[in-house]
Amino acid sequence: MKKIVALLLLSALLINCERDDICSDTESTTPRLVVDFLDLLDSENTKEVTDFYVIGIDNDNVLEDYNVVTTSQVLLPLKTTGDFNSNNELVTSFSMYRGYEIDDNDTPDDTSDDFNTGNEDIVNITYTTNQIYVSRACGFKTVFNIVSFQVVPDADNWIAIIQNNNDNQTITNETITHYNIQH
Repeated sequence: MKKIVALLLLSALLINCERDDICSDTESTTPRLVVDFLDLLDSENTKEVTDFYVIGIDNDNVLEDYNVVTTSQVLLPLKTTGDFNSNNELVTSFSMYRGYEIDDNDTPDDTSDDFNTGNEDIVNITYTTNQIYVSRACGFKTVFNIVSFQVVPDADNWIAIIQNNNDNQTITNETITHYNIQH
């Protein structure tokens, strides 16, 4: 009789237990676009961008993680929602600065007359999105299919070449470099 009661109690506990809905760090979530900076003259070697600064265009959020003294790699967040173009594509644009510096115009207490002295290149990334179910705890993630990644030409582009490093141009994770920028 004691075995039956113990078995019933154990069964009741097992039936009433729920799995934890925690999205672990090992689960793949919406990836950022991984870009390596390479030497234009020796594309086998990385080349750091000095005084690098990135600003998302039409983005109210400050990209603090992307504004560093030197870098040879950057992870860019792409928009998952917004206004689609006529081809049902999204566009995310960034201002990428080399040699970024703020000139305070010799008035350090007045920020209204400050200006940037860095070399700005604007890049436009055009892509489509797909939602993929990850798990009950993590929900969905967005996968990006890159259509184009281009620098807007200007009189002084520091970005010379943007090269796809992923044959199918599908961005599913952050474990590999997706694009190389040679400068």
